[in-house]
Parts: sequence; C-alpha cells; structure tokens
Amino acid sequence: MRFSRDFTRFAAANAVTQLGTQVTLVALPLTAMLALNAGAFQLGLLTAAEMVAFLVIGLPVGVWVDRMRRRPILVWADLIRGLALLTIPVAAWLHVLSLAQLYGVAVVVGAGTVFFDVAHMSFMPSVVGRDQLERGNGVVQASTTVATLAGPGLGGALVGLVTAPVALLADAVSYLVSGLLIRGIGAQETVPERQDRHLRREVMEGIRYVAGEPVLRTIAVLGAVTQFANGVWNVGQPLYLVKELGISPGVYGLMISVSFAGALVGAAVVPRMTARYGTGRTLVGSAVLTAVLYLPVALTAPGWRLLLFPVFQLLAGIPSVVLGITQLSYRQRTAPEHLLGRVNASMRFLMWSVLPLGGLAGGALGEWVGGRAVFVSGLLLLVVAHLPIIVSRAIRNLDRVAR
Repeated sequence: MRFSRDFTRFAAANAVTQLGTQVTLVALPLTAMLALNAGAFQLGLLTAAEMVAFLVIGLPVGVWVDRMRRRPILVWADLIRGLALLTIPVAAWLHVLSLAQLYGVAVVVGAGTVFFDVAHMSFMPSVVGRDQLERGNGVVQASTTVATLAGPGLGGALVGLVTAPVALLADAVSYLVSGLLIRGIGAQETVPERQDRHLRREVMEGIRYVAGEPVLRTIAVLGAVTQFANGVWNVGQPLYLVKELGISPGVYGLMISVSFAGALVGAAVVPRMTARYGTGRTLVGSAVLTAVLYLPVALTAPGWRLLLFPVFQLLAGIPSVVLGITQLSYRQRTAPEHLLGRVNASMRFLMWSVLPLGGLAGGALGEWVGGRAVFVSGLLLLVVAHLPIIVSRAIRNLDRVAR
C-alpha cells in the first residue's frame, strides 16, 4: 500500500521540524553555557523553561484541539516557534542576548510544541486512517530518526563554525518550512458540534478516560518517570561530557546523533512485531530490553569507555522506539474520536509536566555533586521507569482480551 500525498507532506514536515529541533537540542544549552557562561542550575532552569508549558497549558490544549480543526493549529504552532527562535541570532548580532531572553524563547517554543504535539497525534488518524496507524507512525518515527541522526551532528558542527546562537537559525527555518508543508495537506477532519462547552468538564473527561483505562494509566506512569529522568539527564549530558570530560561540541553532537540510530530499526520493525506478538507482549518485551540496554551507558568515562554512550544508546533505541510507537498507536486506535485530543493532551500532561521538575532537580544536583552524578542518576531513573510496564497484569493480558 502506498501512502497518500497528504501523508507524504505530513511525514516530510515532521522530518524537517525534527532536524531543526535536534540542532536546538545541542545549540540552545551550548548557547547558554558557552555564550553566556551559564552554570548547572541555570541549565536546569533552561530545561524547565522549555517544558513548563506542558504543566501550565497541557490539559486545556486537548480541549481546544478537540474543538477545532487540527491542521491550522499545526501551521500556527510552527510559525510562532520559528519566529521566536529567530530572535536569538538577531539578539546575538546586536550584542544584547541574555539568559532571560533564552528562558523566554524556551517558554514560547515549549507552548507551541504543546499545541503542535497534541494536534499532530490527533491529526494522524485523519491523514492515514486508523487501520494503518502502526505503519504510519513507523514512517513518521523513521523520518524523525533520520533527522535525529543528522541533527545533533549538524548542530555541533554549526556551533563550531558559526557560534551557538546563529546555529539556532536552522531550527527557526525548519519550523517555517514545516508550516508550509502542513498548510498544503487536504485531509478532511470532522469536528464535533458542541452546544454546551465547559472547559473544566471537558478537561476532566480526558483525564477520567486515561485514569479509568489500565493500559493507558500504566503507560502514563512510565512516561512520567521517564520524562523526569530525561529532565535530569538533559542537564547531566552536557555538564559531564562537554564541561567535565572536555569533549568538543562537534564530537558531542556526533555522539548524540549516532546514539539515535537504533530508533530507525525500531520504527521499521514495529508493524511486524505487533502483528506477530501482539500489542501486550510487544510492550512488555520492549520495556525489558530497553531497561537492560540502558545500564551500560552509566559506565561512560574517558578513553574507550566513551563508546559505551553511543553504542548502548543505539541498541536501547531499538526497543524504546518499538515501545513508543506501539503505545501511541494503541491510544490512537482505542480512544474515541471526539476525545482523542483530550486523551492525547492528558497523556502528554501526565508524562511531560514533570520534565521541568527533572531539569530543576538535575541543575540543583549538578551544583551539589557535579555532572557525572547527574548523568548517572538520570540514566538509572530511565531504567527504573520501565518497571510499571514490565509488571503490569493489564498489559500482559492485553492480547488475551483482544482475542
């Protein structure tokens, strides 16, 4: 089966956006650290600023996405994020760049990302159809992975060539290109009529659905612990690898790029895995493998042990992406259409709203015990995060219920 022109645009827009986002993953903290001499706690604040929107507006966004057509939301989210990032190189050229501006841009980009992510997940069934969700999500994840492989290396190279603030131009342009591609999608959307709109009541409908569905509830716990761990680890990686070990920005970006290569394999095998083993066994098996394969990364150190970081992250990325695509496809398939935006927003809120807390915890821990301790702590939390999936009876029985 060939995908439609609309889906091709959808996947291409995602790939372009993700390429720029991965450049920013390297360039934004390096802008704070190299251009503005930010310390550990300030890097933690920057991570928190990027994600605080998930905590503040994460739930209402689901209501708004269910009330409106999703395509215009995607276009406006891209436009706003692109313009916000453009202010950083401009401020650098004018010699007025400050940490306060970085925090402000991070908040705006984070808010745009909340709208974009919830609308993107909710728009997918309209673009590809619910019977092709694993395949469609696999293609989108594959395009994301290709961008992820190139992005950090490109980001590190751009930082070395044109300085960190100017490197952020790549992400700004990527958002604008993505918006143009999505604007050309013609997929039809059905927006339900609502006579009696009440924000709080509609928000609670999404939360109650997630809380009452044992599989989604377990996945939400996994996601929350994972994102808290990522908040800690996002601080620990540049502190340990760049500041303490003295790795150059280019090598740092390359190590992150290589470590994402496994995600490409994971995205390719998801449809076959779920078809052969079922959703439940795929979720449990991929959680076990991800946890086990992350452990050796904690031994990363100077010399040959630097290879542990990209090699075992690459290997862990295969089952991690299988897990991510499988749970997303399950959610998109089982949630009622009129609740899909709120269910996605509730899951995003429960998962991502703790990431700022992780960033703050990582920053505070870094000031106290140094970058290596933050690096290892975040990684071990990532391992622990997968235990709820592994021990869940509801997920283990999922395939039996489906039959």
